[in-house]
Parts: sequence; structure tokens; C-alpha cells
Amino acid sequence: MVELPAKESLDVEFKSDRKTLSDNVIVEEVVALSNTEGGSLYIGVEDDGTPSGAQPAHRDTARLASLIAAKTVPPVPARVELIGADTPIVRVGVPRSTAIIATSTGKILKRRVRLDGEPETTPMYPYELTSRLSDLGRLDFSNQPIPDAETSDFDQLEIERLRKIVATYRKSDKALLELSDAELEQALGLVTTVGDKMTPTLTGLLLIGKTEALQRFVPTSEAVFQVLQGTDVKANVTFHEPLLYTIERIISSIEPWNPVTEIPFGLFNEPVPTFDRDAIREAVVNAFGHRDYSMLGRVRILIDDTGLTISNPGGFVEGISVRNLLTADPHGRNPRLMDALKRIGLAERTGRGIDRIFEGSLQYGRPLPDYSASTSGKVSVFISRSEPDTAFVAMVARENEKRTSPLPLQSLLVLDALKQLRRVGADDLGTNVDISPAQLRQTLETLTEAGLVEATGYGKRRSYTLSSKVYRKTGKAKEYVRQTDIDKVRYPELILKLAETHGSVTTADVADLLHIDREQAYYEIRKLMKSGRLAKAANGPKAYYTLA
Repeated sequence: MVELPAKESLDVEFKSDRKTLSDNVIVEEVVALSNTEGGSLYIGVEDDGTPSGAQPAHRDTARLASLIAAKTVPPVPARVELIGADTPIVRVGVPRSTAIIATSTGKILKRRVRLDGEPETTPMYPYELTSRLSDLGRLDFSNQPIPDAETSDFDQLEIERLRKIVATYRKSDKALLELSDAELEQALGLVTTVGDKMTPTLTGLLLIGKTEALQRFVPTSEAVFQVLQGTDVKANVTFHEPLLYTIERIISSIEPWNPVTEIPFGLFNEPVPTFDRDAIREAVVNAFGHRDYSMLGRVRILIDDTGLTISNPGGFVEGISVRNLLTADPHGRNPRLMDALKRIGLAERTGRGIDRIFEGSLQYGRPLPDYSASTSGKVSVFISRSEPDTAFVAMVARENEKRTSPLPLQSLLVLDALKQLRRVGADDLGTNVDISPAQLRQTLETLTEAGLVEATGYGKRRSYTLSSKVYRKTGKAKEYVRQTDIDKVRYPELILKLAETHGSVTTADVADLLHIDREQAYYEIRKLMKSGRLAKAANGPKAYYTLA
């Protein structure tokens, strides 16, 4: 019997074919899936997941694939296959589109989940086209001129604020200070030429627009800052002002709720805030810089007993997900806005602000920022409220003192993963850290050479752990011996215990047990034979050993 998904979802659709499903319905479902997340259309399955069989007219997979390509614009390269023997079902595999897909009759559809949790196919409305094009990187909404807006809608005080920020921040483009106001607006893309006059862009109004102009032209620019202690609301401030003012106010509002912990560092104590200040700035700037301004909603910054949450309307853009945040090429929904924020000095110039957010937690041995609450309609990052790991901080600080530059993010990720996982192979480690395989291998070798990581075994059996030096200097030498099982004094004990449990051991068994190569394993077995504790029970390739 063919195995089907348990139920319908955003990327799974069941269609009964008892009355011969029309070609138009099939095409519309394919368009909706392609315009959303892609997925699978099952023809010949009832809504409750019961297989009922596809009609002969739909079992010609080549014909159906050609039909879908002919009736979609641009053509969708669906993969059609016949599954099941007793009850034939047609599965149509639909890729996620890199453009907006329509039926040949002009219908543009998408999938969504209703309030009751059930999926449905629904029209994609004009205002949603802008959002979809932005997600695909086909439209920079932040660079669009705002109809009916005038340069008189700019606030001179905000222009001065912009200049002050440029002068203050080290990574800003200081050449901007030499420009007149009109030249500055053009250089940052705050205006564009429409006809014979300069018209504010969305970026321009967002950064230096008057509050009343923003409320009239860009009502989606709203933000809120909230603080909860238990169920008590300690702060609840809504912002309608331009972004430069709002970002500065929010960051300063967080500071009273960001207590400092003193941790020992050499002869002195180092003050460590609960939430890294650089990470906060990057996360707040990213929320405003990458949000979808065509969607209703607002940027929300929430501090509660568990930590700090920063969320914004608009999911991850095409090609970026929770799993590849640190390895995907940096690109966003609003290139013009982010470019302006970078040149002003508020955002990371390299486009790798996400690295700064992760480093803010990693350098203090705290839990990684959590993006798991993000959906197709929002991006949400949670930074846990937790004490710094003083031993981890000391290890990183000692290593940084010996280097010409601080440990890179990849090294911090690997060290943090080994701290959590204790002992792990490279393949398993790769599934737990967002690092490319080539970078991971290089990082492991570099950390091994530095004496921070130890490697044991060869090939597929090669595994890694924090080094004994690290555990000794952090006062956890006993934990090192306990969790690694590579203390050579224990080799005989472990081999004899395995022989007692299984009745016999082979060289391969010992190599796998101790994470060493076969030559080392045979050497340990020979020592036990010479001491009269093991006896050879067979010769040749199938040799094995038993308790003497």
C-alpha cells in the first residue's frame, strides 16, 4: 500500500478523482502550490487522506506534465508520477517558483492556512504581488517613489539626526558629510526623479519623513516596545516616527532592562550585559531593514522574564531559511533601505549583521539566538536571558590573547557545539552547526592545531571533543575523562568489559569502542594477551578474542 502524508497542509493537497477532476482545477492547484512553498498534489485521494484512485484520463503522466506546462505562465516544470498498484494515485511534484505564476487564463493563486488550521487555495491580490516580488528579489519596494509625496514631507530635524549618526558611528561613510542636503538625499536613494521633479522614495520617507507624512503614506512603519514582568506590563510604547529616531529610542529604551553581570577575567572583573549591545543593535536594525512594508503589522520588541524577542512582518526572502542563516549569501527584501542604513553606519557594511547577532551570544557561552518561531509571514528572533558561561568566556579570551584577530564565528560555533554535544563525529557536527562542510573541516583542523579540540580515530570513525587542556583550565578535568572515554589507563578495563558482555571481541570491535585505528586496537589486545587476560580463539581474518 502506498504511503501518503497524514493530512493536507500548506504544501500537500488531496483531490478526489471519482468524478474525473477537471484540468483547470489541477492547473489552479499547481499554480497555488508553486506561488507558495511548492509541494505535492495527490490526485485520487479524498480530503480525509483515503486513497480512492485516479481516473485513467489522469494516469498518463507525460500528458499531464505537458498539460501543466502548457497552461501555466511561466511554465511550471512539474514532476508527475503514478504511485500505488491496487489503487493508482497520481502525485504531482510542484517546485517553488522563482517568479509569480499564473494560469494561462490569467488567474494568480496561492495557498494559505485558515484559522481552523486547514489549508486552502485563494486568489493572490494586487497588494500581495508586491510582497511576493520582494521575497523573490525581483522588486525593491523600498526604492519605489511614493505617489503624491513631496520633498517638503522630509523633516529637517531628521536630516540633522542623519548627519549626526554618520559623524558618530565608526563604520559610516564619512564622505556623506561633505554633501549638501539635496546631494545627500540623492546619494542615499532617499529621492528619485519622476517626470521633472524629485520625489521621495519609500526609503526616504522611512528615514527622514515627517511623522504625519509617514502615517499618511506608510502606515505600516509602526513599531512597539514592550516590557513584561510576569503578567505586569512595565512598558508599552508605540512609535510612529521615522526610523532613525525610532531605532535610537528603542535601543536606549532597552538599556534600563539590560542588567550587567560581573565575571572574573584575570585580576579584574569584566561587566557583561544580559543582552549583547552590538547584537541588539543589529537585530533591531535588521527588523526594520528587512520587514515587508507592504504588509500590515508592526515591528515588535518584547522583553520578558525569559529573554528578548524581536519580530517583524514578512518571512525570510527566497533562498534564506532558519537552517542556512549563517551560510546563505546576504540579500534582503529592501536593498535600497539596507544600503542607506549601512552607509549611515547603523547596519553592518558587509551585510553579515546576522553574524554579529550570533557572536553576541557565542562569545559569552550563552544559548544561540533562536529563529524557530519565524513563519512565512514573520521573522522572529529570541535571545535568551541567561548567565554567561565563565569557563567558556575564559577559554575564548585566552585564545584571543594569542591571536592577531579574535576567533571567527565558525570557530565559536564549533566550540559551542562540542560543549553541548561532548563527543561527536564531523558528519553529526555538520547537522548541528550552520557551516559549509569545507569550512567545518578547516575549522576543526585549525582548532585541533590550536589545542582547543582533540580528534581521535580515522576516517568515518574520526570524532572530536574539547581538549583535555580546555577541561583542565576550566576546572573540569574529571568531566573530560568521564565524557571522552579516551583515558588510556581505562583501555584494558573497557576492552575486558566488552569481551565479558559479548563473549568475545575483534580488532574492529576494539577500534570502534575506543575510537582508534585497527593497529592501535591490535596493540592493546596484544598487551592483554601477554598479561594472560585475553586469549585468541581463532586465526586469520576472522580472528577474535575471549576472556582467558
